[in-house]
Amino acid sequence: MDRTTCCIVGGGPAGMMLGLLLARAGVEVTVLEKHADFLRDFRGDTVHPSTLRLLDELGLGEAFARLPFAKLEEMRAQIGGTTVVMGDMRRIPGRHKYFAMVPQWDFLSLLSAAAAGEPGFTLRMRTEVTGLRTEGGRVTGVRFTDEHGAPGELAADLTVACDGRDSVVRQAAGLRQQLFEVPMDVWQVRVDAPPSSQLLPHSRLRSSGGTPMRRGDPHSDDLKSGRVLARFGGGQAAVTMDRGTYYQTSYLIEKGRDAQLRTHDIQWLRDRLGALFGWDDEVTGAIGSWDDVKLLEVTFGRLRRWYRPGLLCIGDAAHTMSPVGGVGVNLALQDAVAAARILAGPLCRGAVGLADLARVQKRRQLPMAVVQKSQQAEHSMIRAALDGTLDGDRLPVPMRLLRWVPPLRTVTGYLGGIGVRPERAPAFARVRAGARSR
Repeated sequence: MDRTTCCIVGGGPAGMMLGLLLARAGVEVTVLEKHADFLRDFRGDTVHPSTLRLLDELGLGEAFARLPFAKLEEMRAQIGGTTVVMGDMRRIPGRHKYFAMVPQWDFLSLLSAAAAGEPGFTLRMRTEVTGLRTEGGRVTGVRFTDEHGAPGELAADLTVACDGRDSVVRQAAGLRQQLFEVPMDVWQVRVDAPPSSQLLPHSRLRSSGGTPMRRGDPHSDDLKSGRVLARFGGGQAAVTMDRGTYYQTSYLIEKGRDAQLRTHDIQWLRDRLGALFGWDDEVTGAIGSWDDVKLLEVTFGRLRRWYRPGLLCIGDAAHTMSPVGGVGVNLALQDAVAAARILAGPLCRGAVGLADLARVQKRRQLPMAVVQKSQQAEHSMIRAALDGTLDGDRLPVPMRLLRWVPPLRTVTGYLGGIGVRPERAPAFARVRAGARSR
């Protein structure tokens, strides 16, 4: 039987970050990832200012800066004919005053390359965890199938569940989330841009009235620059991100209506997206069939207790976040940093107790609760958008305040980009600027 000090289940952002940090502390750590690579669409692609600062502290800032990414300085929503700046990062403290919009696989490749240089780090791809090893009520490792489909076991002093919203580890441990009501599910679709353009083409846009948009039209410029991410109107709600050669688009539907709505011809969805974003048939025609539309069944909840002897859950495994606001990845990364700082010492001593695991939850409980409270408020807006009662002429009070009091946009930008109780890299993981940059 193989053995490691810390087994991390899931090679997403939280799992890779935790593995890197613990390895730099001298902990023997093994990350198990069920997929063969990191190339998966529709994952959290926003790297927040707090994470960019963390990468600088880890000596990875220069390597990250070499990745291709777009900068998002404002978060905007267009409600009917009214545009609201939901958050402005341009005046928040620190060097990084933007979200970096980078494909998650590039970010994960960066972390895995850095971790691979640490002697105690092992990453095992195509290794799917199927259950837990237990002894006397304590989790002592995991059971898995390897890349060849053969069963195996890995013993560990501590197992950390970083395997997301549908966590196999959480279920195997008998931990149950307190679930909250959500108004929507999400259709995720990749809309290819015409090959003649690297950005949203003005010639392929039309206004909501059907006339072509002119160069310099404020709505066209906003879409081209990626500043307007969310659009609400006519009982519809969607978010799109311009990825240069394609538009990564999330279209919100009422909870549980996926099967019913798919009885429409695919042209029905093309027409609705065209009306919402001003795209003509050549753009929306890139959606070939319903097979191109992936369903995200939104769940939203939290564990009352994130741990049991020998096991800790963090990120979506501990508190499943709604996709609204794109904050789930950042929150999970912050969990990983806190867990590494608190647990590195006990892991090195071979004595991780319940009190140590409880400290991680206590540290991260408040930031999680604040974000989920904020998301519940956003769900109320989405519910109103989907039932057609959200009107640009009768905005909710918080949105009116954001329009009337511009400094509040910096406050919301700070809360979205840095958050409550941001984590800093532990001293044992920090390097001089550029010393380990790859």
